[in-house]
Amino acid sequence: MKFRKDINGLRAIAVIAVVLFHFNPSWVPGGFAGVDVFFVISGFLMTGIIFRGLENNNFSVINFYVARANRIIPALSVVCLALLVFGWFYLTPLDYRALGKHVASSMGFLSNIIYWRESGYFDAASHSKWLLHTWSLSVEWQFYMIYPVVLLLLKKCMSLNNIKRLLVVTTVISFIFSAYATYKMPNASYFLLPTRAWEMMMGGLAFLYPLQNIKDSIKKYLEWLGIALILVSYTFISKDNLWPGYLALIPVLGTYLVIIANRNDSVITDNIVMQKIGLWSYSIYLWHWPIVVFGYYFYMTNWEWVGIPLSVALGFCSYKYIENIKFPVLSDISFKPILMVKSLWMAVMVGLTSSFVFIEHGFADRVDVRVISALNYKYDVNNYGCISGWAEPYNKGSCIIGNKSNIKAIVVGDSHANALLPSITKNINLDEDGIVVYSRAACPFILDVKSDNYGVYNCSNSNKFNLNEIKDRYKGIPVFVINRMSVYLYGQSEIIKRTKEPIVYFNKKHVEGNNELLNDFLFFYKKTICELSSTNRVYITTPIPEMYYNVPNKLAKNIISGRTDVDVELDVKDYLSRNKSSLKIINETSELCGSKILDVSKYLCNKDVCIGSFSGKSVYSDADHLSITGNGLLLPMFKPIFRKKEERN
Repeated sequence: MKFRKDINGLRAIAVIAVVLFHFNPSWVPGGFAGVDVFFVISGFLMTGIIFRGLENNNFSVINFYVARANRIIPALSVVCLALLVFGWFYLTPLDYRALGKHVASSMGFLSNIIYWRESGYFDAASHSKWLLHTWSLSVEWQFYMIYPVVLLLLKKCMSLNNIKRLLVVTTVISFIFSAYATYKMPNASYFLLPTRAWEMMMGGLAFLYPLQNIKDSIKKYLEWLGIALILVSYTFISKDNLWPGYLALIPVLGTYLVIIANRNDSVITDNIVMQKIGLWSYSIYLWHWPIVVFGYYFYMTNWEWVGIPLSVALGFCSYKYIENIKFPVLSDISFKPILMVKSLWMAVMVGLTSSFVFIEHGFADRVDVRVISALNYKYDVNNYGCISGWAEPYNKGSCIIGNKSNIKAIVVGDSHANALLPSITKNINLDEDGIVVYSRAACPFILDVKSDNYGVYNCSNSNKFNLNEIKDRYKGIPVFVINRMSVYLYGQSEIIKRTKEPIVYFNKKHVEGNNELLNDFLFFYKKTICELSSTNRVYITTPIPEMYYNVPNKLAKNIISGRTDVDVELDVKDYLSRNKSSLKIINETSELCGSKILDVSKYLCNKDVCIGSFSGKSVYSDADHLSITGNGLLLPMFKPIFRKKEERN
């Protein structure tokens, strides 16, 4: 096939969007659709190779596979090997073990299945997966393995013209299935071949049914329309849309139109920048995501300004020194020549090495024992099991710790309420006394609060049910209200998860910092606390300092990097700035309702910093939930309350 400059330019349009999206999603909200552009291009090229071979009766499946392996595996192997070497020196055992698993799945072209089973593509956890982007290579490889075999079998029982017609019907049916499956199973549909196959078959149709004898002006308009559709998908589609689904038709159709327009003299695609980036696109794609993860892993700020040029530079080097290596094709289709395929051995060797890393649990002996100790704080949490999840019914009711017949306290709130239980339970004798707990993840104890996480009942039903139960069954017993206030107003603060949109709303959704949301929050918070205070004595804890990092992970990374000062801290000014509105709401509410404020900053902060760890011991189990060790610092805050109650008794 004659070299298509327009397709090479399309590769550039695709990889630019993907890279920009991964480094900064706000730049190109729908940049992930660049992968769909790649799929269409791949389907076009592969269909061309297969059908030309079928028409000439000289198509070899084995040679097809070897050619694909020689194209894909060498550069992928180098990236994987580089990550394994890097990981030996800089990754924690858990992360290195995960890398071993992911390298093996990438070299075996099964990574799409692995990532589907682990988490969603857009989840925060995705930024800890160095080879997440290889899911698309696995999808393509699986298509390569099946597609030519099916076409060969069909050729035995029907003509090529009928095969072409069948492909049209199959593409339409596959698209309809993808749209339906995306709605029913969005995560699986994103990663798996059955919902992506139609995109590659659309590329195949562009080869099978080219436009004949049309004017150059018509071709130009087709190309412009195609480019416009691709850019529309990049601009107006985002991770909030179900994908691939029916919306994927926009970039897929756009790519299809550009391909059938077949304009090799286009100003858009045929210029030196687009042509060079197109040539380097595969290697740029391979390198850019590990560089993105590197920035997240080591908490780099403004990393995109370094990461994007670095991705292009490494992509260029990979193209020049690895992709340009000419691996021999098979001259004889037999066992011995197949065993001599170098790319196959590269895949086997890297795959076996990574499997060994996984089996040996990331070679924990290679790191300082303090690293393992730091990571263990992830599991330094209470085991009371009192927190309710999103899927549990709103009227689940309370969880009781200790003696059910002698309740001494009630704890109500979100996951932070659950996290602070040890600092309360250790102030009483659970053999004699009990604590009632109402804790629901990501659901602040505020009447009428709504959240997208909770579907129909929006957690407000849960709060109303809990409030009524406290007033009816536990009148007069002190209540501790513990919420992670600021996250609901301003989004996540941890660098790797950072968002700016409010997580809750009342009457309608708001943007960050909207005064109407603050007013609603204050009004309904006062309503909740005042109603509760009418029957019970209420204590409100101020917000727990939210660290910018997962503290156990950051602590472990600081030790691995050889830092002398490994402990994690947060500037107290950042704590006060983050929680300015929350503290104002708490103070005004307490003045109105007569509730008491428990100031955690007196125990977790000094005049300069709030501590995330001390002497290598983490105060947190992640970035914002206190560990049992951290709870120990708050014991003195709760102790006087229970002492006074004992004295009154």
